[in-house]
Amino acid sequence: MKKESQVIFERNVVEFVTVAAEFCRYLEEAEGVRRADFVDTVLKLLPLLYLKAEMLPECEQMGDTAPENYVTEETYEIMRLNLSDILSDRDDYLDVFVSDMKYSDQPVTRYISEDLADIYQDVKDFVFVFRLGLNETMHDALAICQENFRLYWGQKLVNTLRALHEVKYASGTDKEEEDDF
Repeated sequence: MKKESQVIFERNVVEFVTVAAEFCRYLEEAEGVRRADFVDTVLKLLPLLYLKAEMLPECEQMGDTAPENYVTEETYEIMRLNLSDILSDRDDYLDVFVSDMKYSDQPVTRYISEDLADIYQDVKDFVFVFRLGLNETMHDALAICQENFRLYWGQKLVNTLRALHEVKYASGTDKEEEDDF
């Protein structure tokens, strides 16, 4: 068995694929879900996704070109809009972990829906390639997903987790929002 085959079938990789696929499936089927139910579920999925990404074995891309992306701009935008509809007026939050923040006197506003769509895009592209079942391509997709986790979506995930925690547990919620939970 080749080296890339050994890595992509390790227990931690298989568990990451499982959690990643569940995360993507949930977001894809979330349209029309009550905000409270959505927040509860995502607050459970995100830490698990982060943990499983942290446990991935180190690997490097073998091929010269990256595997094709599955998530198109249209798919991304539909996902973002669906999530924005669910989160409604609780979608935005102030991000303090932005390098531009140190040069600005204005807070940087982010959107949970956009962050979740960004995470979805990287993770769904990975899951799609993994389902194709081509060992070298799967290995490269794993290496790219792992690198993107370190550089991009890992930080977005923890920022979004903080924002979702605020949505669920904010002490200043009004009676109508409390009925959602």
